[in-house]
Amino acid sequence: MGTQGGWREVFARGYRAPLATISLGVGLYALNAFLVATALPSAVRDIGGLELMSWSVAVFLVMAIVGGASASLLKARHGARPALLASGFAFFAGTLVAGLAPSMPVLLAGRALQGLGEGVIAALSYALIPAFFPGRLVPKVFGVEAVVWAVAASGGPLLGGLLTELISWRWALLVSAPLSLGFMALVLRVVPAEVPAGGGGRVPLLRLLVIGGAILLVAVGSLLDRAEAAGAVGLAVLLLVGVVWLDRRCRVQLFPSDAFTLASTVGAGLWVVLLMPLAQAGTMVYLAWLIQALLGAGPTLAGLMNATLALSWSGVAILVADRAGARRAALLIRLGAVLLLLGFALHLVAFHLGSSWLVVAAQVTLGAGFGASWAFLSQAIMEAARPGERDRAAGLVPTVQSAGYALGAALAGLVANASGLERNPAAALPWLLGTCALFAAGALLASLRVRPQH
Repeated sequence: MGTQGGWREVFARGYRAPLATISLGVGLYALNAFLVATALPSAVRDIGGLELMSWSVAVFLVMAIVGGASASLLKARHGARPALLASGFAFFAGTLVAGLAPSMPVLLAGRALQGLGEGVIAALSYALIPAFFPGRLVPKVFGVEAVVWAVAASGGPLLGGLLTELISWRWALLVSAPLSLGFMALVLRVVPAEVPAGGGGRVPLLRLLVIGGAILLVAVGSLLDRAEAAGAVGLAVLLLVGVVWLDRRCRVQLFPSDAFTLASTVGAGLWVVLLMPLAQAGTMVYLAWLIQALLGAGPTLAGLMNATLALSWSGVAILVADRAGARRAALLIRLGAVLLLLGFALHLVAFHLGSSWLVVAAQVTLGAGFGASWAFLSQAIMEAARPGERDRAAGLVPTVQSAGYALGAALAGLVANASGLERNPAAALPWLLGTCALFAAGALLASLRVRPQH
């Protein structure tokens, strides 16, 4: 087969079932997010709870982060197959609870179960990539997963909208139930029933609760006045720093031993994984609203313009998915952060000129940043992990990515409220995009310390 893995090899008979399993695990996360976002307004009109609507995303993300952080311990203690089956069942049960919910609090309980299950699924799916595929094929596997996200981003709202309008919002939420059953069936077929390695220890619930509570503090801060919001964010940062510091001194660890230390590829890479989504979250939350408010576009056109990021991400990921040498991989990782900075600058110019085409170009640039860098960044982190820590490092990539989006969305809300985005969007826009660019600059600085091994 040679040292250069081709696309035909990725889809060869021996790799099809593992690829389908990983893709469905990732796809459950992506598709469910878009289905819920589309159906939730109709659910609120039916069962009430408008004041709790934003918590549907917050609760899901927080529980996904908690689940993802505990995934490597669950794998070590029980094995990959039982951990995936249990988390798949949790996701399935949460889907039923959310889809059949008589009230918003019950729906939120279902979303929490979904998040907990999907957090473990996403983390272990990442951890299984280097176990199922040789290094030469890993970038192409990530390219496939980028396509899965793009399909979910483009098809999820359409499917959710059709089901909601033609049948019921409940059917839109319940679509994920048979998919989760299919995922569990694939796990039984593909993931070996290995004897657990042992040594996982008890899941450190206190540290996990502190992580979840800190991220919720940031979300709550967006609802407070400036002084209280700053205090909430400051306390959240202290809690997160404290958890990382404490984790290094505990026998049972959630994170790799060099997590978030700029002296190592794993630590610097995780900073990039955190800061790039944190930067992009501002446009993820507010772009569709800004397009409507400043450019006069309708909801459908705004949604399509917003979705070009996911399409660009997948397209560029496929173009660069050939196995790269260490130097080319390092350049692509740094290029990702540079393209993010360029994308935010283009957005500022686009809204100043009132150009819809420039907004699309900015979204394409942002998506290209993720597409060019994400596979090689993830692979660099996995390959640089210290002995015995690869599962923790690999599983932490989607977990930290979710944390970046959760923190970024909450911080974007703080900036938007403080700068008066709703009252005067044109004047507040530079503050929002400037904050996004600041985090992208941090990602660029961290990327300079990431040194891929191959």
